[in-house]
Amino acid sequence: MRLLIADDHDLLRDALRSHIERASPGTEVLGVGSVDAAVTALARHRGIELVLLDLRMPGMNGLEGLVRLRTSHPGVKVALMSGEASPEDVRAALAFGAVGFLPKTLPGTALVEAISRLVAGQTFVPEGAAAPEPDSPLAGGASFTRREREVLDFLLKGCSNKEIARALSLEEVTVKLHVRGLCRKLGAKNRTQAAMRAVEMGLAR
Repeated sequence: MRLLIADDHDLLRDALRSHIERASPGTEVLGVGSVDAAVTALARHRGIELVLLDLRMPGMNGLEGLVRLRTSHPGVKVALMSGEASPEDVRAALAFGAVGFLPKTLPGTALVEAISRLVAGQTFVPEGAAAPEPDSPLAGGASFTRREREVLDFLLKGCSNKEIARALSLEEVTVKLHVRGLCRKLGAKNRTQAAMRAVEMGLAR
């Protein structure tokens, strides 16, 4: 098994590598400190089965680093790591193709077990980490999450994704994810049509 750890903290990266290789003999663990270096490593080293990607490190820009890796190497599994992350971060990561989320506080034995599950094609998310947000009722039995409702309010004001991200303290890529969800639930092809349908349904506030 060949893994790649992408984390800008050298000490943590080396500790993870040492523990994984000791607990799982025969496993080769490579390490890099940025998204750019991860892209290069994946191109240079064939056979990497899983990337453990730090959520907050140079080049990530929210989830843009994840999207970049998934686009450049779609056949490689990518799981996110972080000291802490909101349920919204976890849900967004899974929506953008991550196979799991590993807290850095995960005990060593549990970490190795989670990695094995991910390599085997399963998904790993700590219990409760991606709990759904409270829903608010909509016409037709559909529902929006609280955050989608907030994004919709800004869409109805004609705000751009960048403006919405700034107002809600989100990454722009996360706003794009919510807009995509709004379009799907409203049966719209784009943000303009989504806003129009929301008005027709009496959802403007």
